[in-house]
Amino acid sequence: MRFRLLGPVCVLSGDTTVEVSGRKPRALLAVLALDAGRVVPADTLIDVLWGENPPGSARAGVHSYVSTLRRTLGEGTIQRRPAGYELTVPPTDVDVHEFGALVTQARQDLAAGRFGVAERGLEAALALWRGAPLGGLDGEWAERERDRLLQLRLAAVEDRIEAQLRLGQGPRLIAELSGLVADDPLRERSRGQLMIALYQAGRQADALAAYEAGRRLLIDELGVEPSPEFQAVHGQILRGEVPTPVVDEPPPVEPVVPQARTEAAPAAPRQLPSDLPDFTGREAQIERLVGRLAADTNATKVCVIAGQPGAGKSSLAIHVAHLVREQYPDGQLYVNLRGVHASSLDPAEVLARFLRALGTPAQSVPDSLEERADLYRTMLSNRRVLVLLDDAADERHVRDLLPGGPGCAVLVTSRRRLPALAGATHVDIEVFAETEATALLETLVGAKRIAEDPAAAADIVQLCGQLALAVRITGARLAARPQWPLRLLATRLRERHQLLDELSAGDLEVRGSLLLSYEGLDETDRRALRLLGWLGTMEFASWFVAPLLDLTVPATERILERLADSYLLDTILVDAAGSPRYQLHDLTRAFAVERAEAEEALPDATAALERVIHCAVTMIDEATARMPRGSATHVSGRPRWHAPDPATMARLVADPVGWFDAERTVFVALVERASELGLVMSSTSLAAALSSSAFTARNQFDQWWQTHSAALQAADLAGDEASKASLYVGLGRLRLEQDRFDEADDYYGRALQIYERLGDDSAVVLTKLELASVQRERGELKDAERTLVEVLPALANAHSSQIEARAWHSLGMTLTEQGCFEAALVEHNRALARYEELADRFGQALVLRSIGIAHRAADELDAAERFCGSALRLMVELGDTHMVVYAAQSLAKVRIRQGRGAAERQGLLDGLEKCVELQDGFGQALLLRTLGELDLAAGRFDDAEQHLQRSLQWWTALSLPLWQARTMRDLSTLLAATGRTDQADATWSAARRLFEKHGSHEANEPRPRLSGGITPARSPL
Repeated sequence: MRFRLLGPVCVLSGDTTVEVSGRKPRALLAVLALDAGRVVPADTLIDVLWGENPPGSARAGVHSYVSTLRRTLGEGTIQRRPAGYELTVPPTDVDVHEFGALVTQARQDLAAGRFGVAERGLEAALALWRGAPLGGLDGEWAERERDRLLQLRLAAVEDRIEAQLRLGQGPRLIAELSGLVADDPLRERSRGQLMIALYQAGRQADALAAYEAGRRLLIDELGVEPSPEFQAVHGQILRGEVPTPVVDEPPPVEPVVPQARTEAAPAAPRQLPSDLPDFTGREAQIERLVGRLAADTNATKVCVIAGQPGAGKSSLAIHVAHLVREQYPDGQLYVNLRGVHASSLDPAEVLARFLRALGTPAQSVPDSLEERADLYRTMLSNRRVLVLLDDAADERHVRDLLPGGPGCAVLVTSRRRLPALAGATHVDIEVFAETEATALLETLVGAKRIAEDPAAAADIVQLCGQLALAVRITGARLAARPQWPLRLLATRLRERHQLLDELSAGDLEVRGSLLLSYEGLDETDRRALRLLGWLGTMEFASWFVAPLLDLTVPATERILERLADSYLLDTILVDAAGSPRYQLHDLTRAFAVERAEAEEALPDATAALERVIHCAVTMIDEATARMPRGSATHVSGRPRWHAPDPATMARLVADPVGWFDAERTVFVALVERASELGLVMSSTSLAAALSSSAFTARNQFDQWWQTHSAALQAADLAGDEASKASLYVGLGRLRLEQDRFDEADDYYGRALQIYERLGDDSAVVLTKLELASVQRERGELKDAERTLVEVLPALANAHSSQIEARAWHSLGMTLTEQGCFEAALVEHNRALARYEELADRFGQALVLRSIGIAHRAADELDAAERFCGSALRLMVELGDTHMVVYAAQSLAKVRIRQGRGAAERQGLLDGLEKCVELQDGFGQALLLRTLGELDLAAGRFDDAEQHLQRSLQWWTALSLPLWQARTMRDLSTLLAATGRTDQADATWSAARRLFEKHGSHEANEPRPRLSGGITPARSPL
């Protein structure tokens, strides 16, 4: 078991990471590991974990965390001692102590003049580092230890440079030393080493200038002259007495054994490209890859790094290869396979390269692929060689390039997943986290510029989609233009039509990287990508793409899987139907739009969009019919266009509410895109389908308004009067659902004007039926009755059974408001019979509730309880949680009148919470009034007054005068019961005037009195 502290704190068992959960257990483990083999006092552990103010249970907490670690690491790993705890592992199992041992030995070699040995030892020590030490820990102790360890690392780096300078490697060290000096300008040893490196490169004047700059800085900052050691370096350079580079000690000479045939000496190729000096992030992936490549196994170790274009696969692979290269002393082989290029490298050609690099004379390289592979595996069978295969097309591209020896390892990068490589460790890399992307930008442009405008830096990172290549390009551009404010580039990146033009610097280009992946697709897949980008939808499922491509859902799913495997689509989640959902990365979408504009004919693209909308309308109708209130609001009779097969359709909309929730943003985007393109009929039909679907049931008012507004703008531009009228009706229904009755009346009025002008009598009748609901809610009872009586004959002639039932129900509710209870029950029973014929259970439940309300208003409480109870049970069975609230409220009102209201209180409170959640203002006012009546009947006058006043505020805001009057009547009863007689009389008079004004039967009812309960008013609701 290995304990790793020089980076994120973790534990390895073989090549498997042992998960240590929780910040405090990880901190406890780190303290014990730093003192492995020694006892750490319990007080020390408490100080580390809790600081200066530990809780009284701190010792018990330490014991608990130790127990947790024992379960994770093994019971014998941590031992309790009299004074504390001990991690009972050899110190060399902890990377900090391994680092220290390697550095100590290397310094002895350095002192003895074994400079090459010292260099290799120090590089091995530094290779143990995986990032900032004690990663994931915070607090005073962690910061203190982190600083100490970083200082030890810096000293080791300087020792390694010392060895390299003695070997004459100064010229290649100048860049690294310049960075060290820039990081710590007052550190004299690094500056002195830079002077020697410059001198070895023949730049004596620059070396002396570096000394003068350091001397001035020491005097200005610290008020001191340079140290004697630093001055000595200066003097050596002035006198030309810098120590001459030495030739490293030769390796021991092995005795030559004569052989029958002389074999070529095995070569040790060093083909890795340079590591990025500013490599940033990917700590978890690095840890996993290094752990795997450093593991001692009996087979070739294979790791595959896959990810989207520009995510940084190659950079990560090269960085990891450099971290582990010392463990592969027999060499490192590298090739860019150019997998998605038309000129990708053939495995036979790659094998020829590798064989020559390994020492095989060109004339001895076999001709066939099989023979080359055999020789390649033979040559590597007993060697420790790391092979980096960059940009593989697929498994076949790399299979012949895998060595067979247990000492070898292979790193593969690919733009596609390679699941068929048996035994491989697969690491998918996604776009950077925001913090990683910002850290990379800061590394490239400097912390000062980021600090000057952090908001612009955040915008740049976001506009780059947090893609490593894009961030690197923007960083390079900003570094080359130090006079540019970050805000300037952020503004330019926001111009979507030039986004990819801006993401280009030198030979780095996001567009080119995406183009390579794009050209590696077949034409069907390319067209799918183009059209998805052109549509602009943020996320989607396979049903959406099938009509876009005019294919079946199964065929479409295969295309989407290929695009996802090529990292041109992101799989974001699995929806309620068990289907994956996808999205395009922002930069991939920008590229896809470019390709669509270049390669797609606009009529073909718009036809594809219309197919998607037709399919969406069909599926919305199907899903709506499956919802509890589907039969009541569902618009039937539309043709079934471009729909999936029945089995697929049933699977997709099996959970209609969940399906609507997943797809609602898609529908909004479709309406808006169709409206932008002037596809008025399509945008209107989809908006209308939505307004008679879950947008009603789920109170999704924002999306309802958004779709209708977009479609209306397109219809207005096109001068399409019929579509405008249809959309006005939808907006009227929206405002009616939102209890904004004046606006609903206005929209219905606009629609009626257009329909009457067009002579569309059927649409006029249907619009008037909707208008009657507004009139009833506003207390215009006679107007509502006249409207309904006028439209019913036309509905009967049209043979519209369901709509006729709606009209009867609406007329019954209007008659109940006017006190005509027997006539109301006649209309309600007609509606109920019709809904039973249609098997419309939701319609039945609505009418049953209205029948119960009519009986309650007539003071027939037993019948009221029976019908309201039936309505509630049916709504519960249907699963319509919103209408369950209304049904429960109507039953609660009956029980309050019966003197049995106490048990209803919690149900009313729960209903109020549901109405708040659904933005239902009418429901909130209704529930508050009912709670007020319950409190009034129970003598809880303070609670009653609070509830009734809040209800009255709602009715006033909603401009519903009859409901204001009913609530004021309740308030007058409360005021009288609490001795406020004058206020009670005035409030009752105001309520009665409103009843009289609106023709309500309640104007003729006696004033209710409170005496052991409320004298029942014949209020309908």
